Amino acid sequence: MPPTEFPLTRGQQRSNWVRLRTLVALRWFAVCGQIVAVFVAVRIYDLQLEVGLASMAILAAIVANIASTYNNPENKRLSETQATLWLVFDLAQLGLLLFLTGGLNNPFAMLLLAPVTIAATVLHLSNTVILGIFAISLTTLISWFHLPILDASGTALMLPALFQFGFWVAILIGLVFLSLYARQVTNEMHTMGQALLATQLALAREQKLTDLGGVVAAAAHELGTPLATIKLVSSELMEELENQPELLEDAQLIRAQAERCRDILQSMGRAGKDDLMLRQAPLETVMREAAEPHLHRGKSVSFQIAPAEDGPLTQPIIVRRPEIIHGMRNLIQNAVDFAKDNVLVELSWTDDQIIVRISDDGPGFPPSVMGRIGDPYVRRRRLSEDGAKRPEYEGMGLGLFIAKTLLERSGAQTQFSNSRRHGHASWKGEATGGAVVDVTWPRDSLQNEGLLQNAPLGENQRFDA
Repeated sequence: MPPTEFPLTRGQQRSNWVRLRTLVALRWFAVCGQIVAVFVAVRIYDLQLEVGLASMAILAAIVANIASTYNNPENKRLSETQATLWLVFDLAQLGLLLFLTGGLNNPFAMLLLAPVTIAATVLHLSNTVILGIFAISLTTLISWFHLPILDASGTALMLPALFQFGFWVAILIGLVFLSLYARQVTNEMHTMGQALLATQLALAREQKLTDLGGVVAAAAHELGTPLATIKLVSSELMEELENQPELLEDAQLIRAQAERCRDILQSMGRAGKDDLMLRQAPLETVMREAAEPHLHRGKSVSFQIAPAEDGPLTQPIIVRRPEIIHGMRNLIQNAVDFAKDNVLVELSWTDDQIIVRISDDGPGFPPSVMGRIGDPYVRRRRLSEDGAKRPEYEGMGLGLFIAKTLLERSGAQTQFSNSRRHGHASWKGEATGGAVVDVTWPRDSLQNEGLLQNAPLGENQRFDA
């Protein structure tokens, strides 16, 4: 599919994600924990610490919090640079406190992981790397240089050298692993949120077009009678004004303009009045409507309509839902974009299911990304098996994601494959090797009468007693 036009999906904008209030609250929580830890260590366990210097380090965090709260509005969001400096300060304050309280012999050294993990979720990669390097350097420094923790007898509490080394390695691995994990999860959530937003916008656009078509069709129907009356009256005037050329010309103009209005309304609204036929239509009609924008793009789009084995002969009448039309339109566009010459749309049905298969004679989907087709931003999907770019394609998978999401919302199940792998023969009898998309609905989901309960009553029908 072509690249999306939605500006929110043109890049992952991480700036201004975090409110100052959130980081202030987290720092207050950290300050309270630090005060409690120092109090318990000194008063309950009788450990000898540099309480004065540790208190100054904690006081620095308190002053920074108070200054930030009073100098900024409550709803302020931090820029990239401000968030980076905030987290650097937190790392430096925690590193200083650990230096004063035993370095890596202090079990609270694991808290060095927190600022880097937060950075991985809210900062760009470059700033996250800078913060990670700073955290690794700080961890290494306090592992070698620190003030010892002394017990009541004055004995230094130190881990064995091997355990200190293992603790240092564990913290470094934790910094890297948690940062990568948090960043990957955040990226996926952000990408999915953007893609779902694009899906909602696409569905809203399709719904507006459908509603507009109904309004135009209703206008064409309601104005039909007045226009016919104008045409009839103008014809009678023309007969009576044959001997008055100037007035006859005016009557002819009125008739011509009435016919023009009728033609314009007919071209704008093809479905007639907004009756039941606008809300439901035969399966073939809906699919041809979905394919209509791509029927004249230089590729042959063929339709094959037949019931499945043991299926009823009558073609099903389905609800014309924007999700179905827009989703199928995206799939057909995808097939037309990649096809060499031909695209085949096969429609079939059984007593329980409605099946639509879209196949093309193009290069097909790359096997390496077959399991990820339908996810947004699958960039490698545009590559064919020989590594060449698929023709006319520079997108990131958003179109297929929108189609898949909308169709599944309507109750469909989608399956992506290549025709050779499944032994699928083309309409000419040979294996095409192109992409195949199967869309299957439970028949009840497209013929649910409840979907039509709010529909207009339609035209008056004769009642036979």
